[in-house]
Amino acid sequence: MTTVKILHTKGNGAFEEGDFDVPDIKPDQIRVKSIYTGVCRSDIDMMNGDFGPLPLNMQGHEGLGEVLEIGADVNDVAVGDYVATRGEPAYADQYNADKGTYVSVPEADPKYIIEPVACGLNVVMQEEEQFEKRNSKESRIAIIGSGFLSWVVYQYLNANYFFQIDVIGSHNKERWGKNLKDNFDGTYDIVIDLNTRDEVFTRDIIKPQGLLVIGAEKTNKITTSFSKLLWNAVTVIFPSPRQKHFQRCMKMAVNMIEKEALNIDKFWSKGYDRKTEWQDAFKEGNQRMPGYSRGYIEWL
Repeated sequence: MTTVKILHTKGNGAFEEGDFDVPDIKPDQIRVKSIYTGVCRSDIDMMNGDFGPLPLNMQGHEGLGEVLEIGADVNDVAVGDYVATRGEPAYADQYNADKGTYVSVPEADPKYIIEPVACGLNVVMQEEEQFEKRNSKESRIAIIGSGFLSWVVYQYLNANYFFQIDVIGSHNKERWGKNLKDNFDGTYDIVIDLNTRDEVFTRDIIKPQGLLVIGAEKTNKITTSFSKLLWNAVTVIFPSPRQKHFQRCMKMAVNMIEKEALNIDKFWSKGYDRKTEWQDAFKEGNQRMPGYSRGYIEWL
């Protein structure tokens, strides 16, 4: 067992420093030395108490680091390799990662904090057949939200499908150009709701037998009429990074970034030094300052 420094929250409006005992690795685990950890919106929601009381090992899940040790059954990475991880606690000097929760990356660069990028791909890939059977030049998609997740989803859909795509939002107008709309334009075959903050009434914009994808945590009460969705035979999907196939999304994200098939130049807006600026990372993430996209903690 190794005692390490962590950043954690009790859901009381702030993160704080603490100690955590990391157990010895199991045969199918690796030990990771943190280099970067992405600050996710769900971490901010945890900090603000939306998840209730939290154990110490539930903090941070967007890791990138160096492999310090491998278990006896691990044969896909070696000591010294760089890996991107999903799972807790990545807000730690060191942590263990289970097999199936990490992927090799070519370098220790923030662009390879893969978990949030894979979340964007997973919005489509978890139920690909639902998109494929609606794929035509006449089919219309509304992506609700204009942040980083929407940007990943849009690029993947635009490269692999024929859909007409509207992005409904008010942020990052320079990035989106004419694709960004202030409001819905008629009805849609597919609605992808990636808006975490504001209540969105999707029931009047989805065509009968359409598809609704709810791809972000909802911190507000959902008042959408599910009875009407059922009546209109709308398929509802809740993508989850906890699904086994998420490993495929992570590998695909690495491959697309390596080949520059995915533009994430403005994905990460700021790095925060672990020793001197870590409090600002959560404060500014909570405030969503102008020009802020996503921040990350720099551990080295």
